[in-house]
Amino acid sequence: MELAYSPQEEEFRARLREWLAKALPALPPKPSPDDWPGRRAYDLGWQRTLYDAGYADVHWDASPTTRLIFLEETEKAGAPYVGAGFVGLLHAGPTIAAEGTAGQRARWLPPILRGEEVWCQGFSEPDAGSDLASLRTRARRDGDEYVVSGSKIWTSHAEVADWCELLVRTDGDAPKHRGISWLAMPMDAPGVTVRPLRTLAGSTEFAEVFLDEVRVPVANRVGDENDGWRVTMVTLSFERGTAFVGEVVACRRVLAEIAREARANGRWDDSGVRRRLGRLNAEFRALWRLTQWNVSEGEASGGVPGVGGSVFKLRYSRVRQELYEVAAEVLGVGALDLGRPWVLDRLSSLSYTIAAGTSEIQRNIVGERILGLPKG
Repeated sequence: MELAYSPQEEEFRARLREWLAKALPALPPKPSPDDWPGRRAYDLGWQRTLYDAGYADVHWDASPTTRLIFLEETEKAGAPYVGAGFVGLLHAGPTIAAEGTAGQRARWLPPILRGEEVWCQGFSEPDAGSDLASLRTRARRDGDEYVVSGSKIWTSHAEVADWCELLVRTDGDAPKHRGISWLAMPMDAPGVTVRPLRTLAGSTEFAEVFLDEVRVPVANRVGDENDGWRVTMVTLSFERGTAFVGEVVACRRVLAEIAREARANGRWDDSGVRRRLGRLNAEFRALWRLTQWNVSEGEASGGVPGVGGSVFKLRYSRVRQELYEVAAEVLGVGALDLGRPWVLDRLSSLSYTIAAGTSEIQRNIVGERILGLPKG
C-alpha cells in the first residue's frame, strides 16, 4: 500500500484548490430541498461547470488516487455534491466505462459528464432488497428488444431521471445469481410509472417504479445476456469503494462542529461525551486510511475497487449513525427540533445500515471472500 502522493498528484490538488476558490463564490443559491426540478438544474449546472473547467472526467479517465484527491478537495471546499448526478457519475457511468462497448460509452458517458442526463438505479424490488439476486422483474426477448415487466423500489432519483440502470431476469430457469442482465432503460419509455416515496426525514429522493411491458432495445444491454450479476458486482464495488469518499470528509467536519457546540453549551464537561467524540475521531481517521487502502488496491487492479469496499461500508454505516447519536446527546432537547443542525441527518443516517447493501450482506461478503469461510 502506498499512501504518499506523487508531485503530479500534489500539483493537481493545488490547481484544483485554486480553481475552487474562484468558482464557488459564483454559484447561484441552492434550491429548496423539496424543489426536485430546481435541484436537478442546480446539480447538472455544477457538473457542467466542472466539465467546462476540465474536471468532469475525473470519475472515469483519472486514476483512483486523482479521483480521491478531487472528492476530498471539493468536499473540503464546500462544493456542491453530485446530487441528482449520483447514480450516473458514481455508479452507472463507471460501470459503463468498465463494461460497456465503445458505442455504449460514446452514447451515454458524454451526456453524464456534460451534466445533460440523469440516471437512477433500478436494483431493489419489494421482495429483493438485501437478497438482490432474488429479483423477479423479467425481460422477455422479442426480436431486437426486451419486453420488461415488474416493479422496483427505493429507486434513487427516479423522479428526475432520464435513464435507469436496470437489473432484470432474462432466464427464469437459471440459478438465481445467473440469468440476470444489466439494461439501460429510458425513463420516458411507454409503460414506465414512477411513484415518489417520502422518507422518515421528509425527503423524496426515492421512488417506486412500475414496469408494464416496457420495450428496451437489446443494444442497451451492458455485458452479455445473463451475465448481469457479474456486471452488478462491478457497479456495487464502485458504490462501496469510492462513492463515500466525500461523506467521510464531511463527517470529519461535522465531528469538529459537534465538538465546538459541546464546548459552547457545556456538554464538553461530560467525560462520556468527550470520550465518544475522541473515539469517533479515531474511527474516521481509520476509515480515511481504509479509503486510501481501497484506492491503492483499485489503482493496482485497473481502477475497479475490490472487496475492501465492503469492509469500509460495514464500519462506515455504523460510525455515521454513532456520529449523529452523539450529536443528539450534545443538542439535548434540541435534538427534537427538525430545524436544528444534524437532526435530519440523524434520521437519514438510520438508512445507512440498509442502503447500498445491508450490513448483514457486507458481513457475508467479508466472511466468504476475505476470510474464506464456507457459505452458510
